[in-house]
Amino acid sequence: MSTMYVLQGNTLDPHIGPHFKIPAASLSIFDTLSVIIWVPVYDRILVPFVRRITGRERGFTQLTRMGIGLVISIFAMVAAGVLEVVRLHIIHRDNLYDSKDYIPMSIFWQVQQYFLVGAAEVFTFIGQLEFFYDQAPDAMRSMCSALSLTTVALGNYLSTLLVTIVTDITTKNGKLGWIPDNLNRGHLDYFFWLLAILSFINFLVYLLIAKWYTYKKTADDLEQEKTSDGFDKD
Repeated sequence: MSTMYVLQGNTLDPHIGPHFKIPAASLSIFDTLSVIIWVPVYDRILVPFVRRITGRERGFTQLTRMGIGLVISIFAMVAAGVLEVVRLHIIHRDNLYDSKDYIPMSIFWQVQQYFLVGAAEVFTFIGQLEFFYDQAPDAMRSMCSALSLTTVALGNYLSTLLVTIVTDITTKNGKLGWIPDNLNRGHLDYFFWLLAILSFINFLVYLLIAKWYTYKKTADDLEQEKTSDGFDKD
């Protein structure tokens, strides 16, 4: 989001009215707005609805919540890829391959993919922090919560490695590659499709690992069991 989305946005029309332009990097505010919107929607609407179905206090389990976020992240990559296909179609139609001007397409078409990223963060990152805190041994909760944040750093390193590999492979034999300096002659859409495929594979691996996991019973779970036993005896 902080790299390829911005590169894509730099080619789109950033004008709001005749005098104001919004920088492409500023569109990440819609990621933040998405989180602000989704948190109360999740707590006030989704959790009570799912609670009535599952009978769990939190509605979704933590692993289910993270899985939903991973699925949403796939759609975020698909949305970015579709937008790039449309952008390249406009470039081909109007022969704008070497144009220095903005593409006649509003930058606000990117809002959808930022909004999906925000929704994915609400489900995945918050669920991840809850999981690491609740399921860790009492003496290791702070360390495990910090450990969950290292996944973000590892993800950034892997993203850098992925871009390097893609660039090396796609620029062989003098080709421009998928992500050239002039994106109008590249295929950034292929990179987004690759990310969508990798995200889907990642989700499948996650399902296998999550299936093996057995939840540690928390104090709330034990208290709920005692209450249930008391009602059963009555």
